[in-house]
Amino acid sequence: MLIRGSCHCGNISFELNWLPDPTEIPARACNCSFCTKHGGVWTSLPTGSLRISIEEPALVSKYAFGTGTARFDICGRCGVVPLVTSKTDGGLYAVVKRQCLQRSPPLDSAPCSGFVRGRRFGVTFGPPHA
Repeated sequence: MLIRGSCHCGNISFELNWLPDPTEIPARACNCSFCTKHGGVWTSLPTGSLRISIEEPALVSKYAFGTGTARFDICGRCGVVPLVTSKTDGGLYAVVKRQCLQRSPPLDSAPCSGFVRGRRFGVTFGPPHA
């Protein structure tokens, strides 16, 4: 299933290829200080792939704190954080914000502590959606 998502204004968008088609999409509410203040509820799939598109890169702020492992992409136009990436252990990891999904199958929310690790997407960057 191809699941699309974006920030509120669409400047940062993504396509998540979730195979096989999910009956539910698990989500985790992160309790780090940033996610607590921003309502971060994230999902990821180790066997999935994620394509990220940014219309106006100059309007994207990249924020990291603590260990600097996670990079939060914040849209400077609408203020939404639709995804987080992390270069760790030789790979690129990502989580997407559940609230930014355009199609929302049932979710299984479970709390987590800190950045959700161990979920590797094949992440590519490309032009905005046509």
